[in-house]
Amino acid sequence: MKITSDFDGGNIHVIDSKTPDKIRLNIEKDNASDFFQWFYYRVDGVQGRTLNMGLENAGEAAFKSGWENYSACASYDDETWFRVPTSYENGVLTILHTPSHDTVWYAYFAPYPMARHHALIKEHAAKEGVTHSVLGQSLDGQNIDLLHVAGGSKTIWVDARQHPGETMAEWWMEGFLGRLTDGNDKVAQALLAKASFYVVPNMNPDGGVRGNLRTNAAGANLNREWGVATMERSPEVKLVMDKMDETGVNLALDVHGDEALPYNFIAGAEGVEGWTLKDQALLDKFQSEYEKSTPAFQRKFGYGTASPGTANLTMATNWTAHRFRCLSATLEMPFKDDANHPDADFGWSAERSAGLGHDVLPAMLAVIDDI
Repeated sequence: MKITSDFDGGNIHVIDSKTPDKIRLNIEKDNASDFFQWFYYRVDGVQGRTLNMGLENAGEAAFKSGWENYSACASYDDETWFRVPTSYENGVLTILHTPSHDTVWYAYFAPYPMARHHALIKEHAAKEGVTHSVLGQSLDGQNIDLLHVAGGSKTIWVDARQHPGETMAEWWMEGFLGRLTDGNDKVAQALLAKASFYVVPNMNPDGGVRGNLRTNAAGANLNREWGVATMERSPEVKLVMDKMDETGVNLALDVHGDEALPYNFIAGAEGVEGWTLKDQALLDKFQSEYEKSTPAFQRKFGYGTASPGTANLTMATNWTAHRFRCLSATLEMPFKDDANHPDADFGWSAERSAGLGHDVLPAMLAVIDDI
């Protein structure tokens, strides 16, 4: 038996793997940071052997409530991911599984490797009406890719994976971009008649490759860098901010994953100074229409709302709403299952994330005349 994580997005530290029934592991911290929760590793030579894997530092992870009612993801081909029995007790996350194949991968959520990101960019850059550009480079020298989908005069920005371990956000992008660039989709065409899109599918490629949960190569949490970003610490955010100033913003959607809550929901910018009843009505309309377009989205559970004037303006949604006086929101998806529509085998998944991305277009179309 061999356990490895020396690959794109990999993260695990092996304490002891002498016997399969008592494997002792730790999750590695994000570089230059105390954040950790993302894990992703491969086990070889284990067909038919019952694996009892204890992630012993889980109780010290960034979001301990994320382990409650959570099931780890597993795959025999590093592509199709299913859930396996998992428990959390006394600070240890235990994964219990008997693989039917010799090689198996385990992860916090279905990974989204850079090879797939590059394929996503290549696929859509080749489509009519879509232009690919590189805003600049990350600290590790990776491209910050931007897709511009030409359309009407209003401007919509959509970004994902500020937090690299929230891989469901880029899976969401597959469904979103697939529908937006479908020339036969009537909703997409109606939307593009009125708006142009600027899309950053992966804001934090360095963190993704390094196997980080939340930070970039400098240890910066990108969603606390808005308005204060520098090229030395968080070029990913600085480059996007500068481009937003060039294009303007009428609607912005920042796509994330939430470790603790087993629901899909929106967090708005209610806490920005000068929040009005009109702003609230527009946010409510967007959410209501999203809820109509898919049963996966709901409005009952979420973060609650901040009082006007108390917003943290270093967060993307708040900074964008404040700077451009636009409709700006954060979409959150679960690492766990969707409690309203559970799936015992797959939980909330890559495919369901993509479906949620596909289904956002009607909500955008519903508010396009009001933004």
